[in-house]
Amino acid sequence: MPIIKVIIPAYNEQDSIAKVIQDIPSIVQEVIVVSNNSTDQTETQAKQAGATVLTENQKGYGYACLKGMDYIANQDQKPDIIVFLDGDYSDYPEELTKIVAPIIQQDIDFVIGARTKELREKGSMTPQQIFGNWLATSLMTLFFRAKFTDLGPFRAIKYNKLLALNMVDKTYGWTVEMQLKALKQKLTYTEVPVNYKNRIGVSKVSGTVKGSIFAGVKILTWIFKYSFKK
Repeated sequence: MPIIKVIIPAYNEQDSIAKVIQDIPSIVQEVIVVSNNSTDQTETQAKQAGATVLTENQKGYGYACLKGMDYIANQDQKPDIIVFLDGDYSDYPEELTKIVAPIIQQDIDFVIGARTKELREKGSMTPQQIFGNWLATSLMTLFFRAKFTDLGPFRAIKYNKLLALNMVDKTYGWTVEMQLKALKQKLTYTEVPVNYKNRIGVSKVSGTVKGSIFAGVKILTWIFKYSFKK
């Protein structure tokens, strides 16, 4: 079996983080929670649930993901697959087996968990999230003939392919940067429909007007930057 590690960026997710960790299938060798300047009991809860806990005080989704990658880079035994998952319990962690299956069975490089309308709980995505996803994926189709339908955070990628992407975004552009670079490097990719429910707590991005605007601008900036890049 391949070595699978999970990276979970988490900012003040004390009410949900243990539930997320407990529902991750046993095929995963290590769950790495990166506390992104949390001021609550996120770190304590994650440790008690059995995760490796790291701290990244620079606030930003990308900062947290990069911290997890740095930690893995310094380990002797490298994983075959990295899974990224949010800490708010909006995804169903047990569906991780579905996410990694195309990599294990078909040698696909990169898999997105797509939050399709039929599998989404009512209210689990805000109108601005739905519109932003549609706009971003439509532009990727237009410019790159991509077949993405979502920027879903629940995703899996071969570790060596992830390293080759040379990820740099520190904040909201992390997911779209990964997808754009995967397209540029001609990685094989697919989407797997996943269930999605209302998160525990309030979103730090879509739950605020400021967060939604910053995320939207960051995502569009990455897309246009790559559209005109030779």
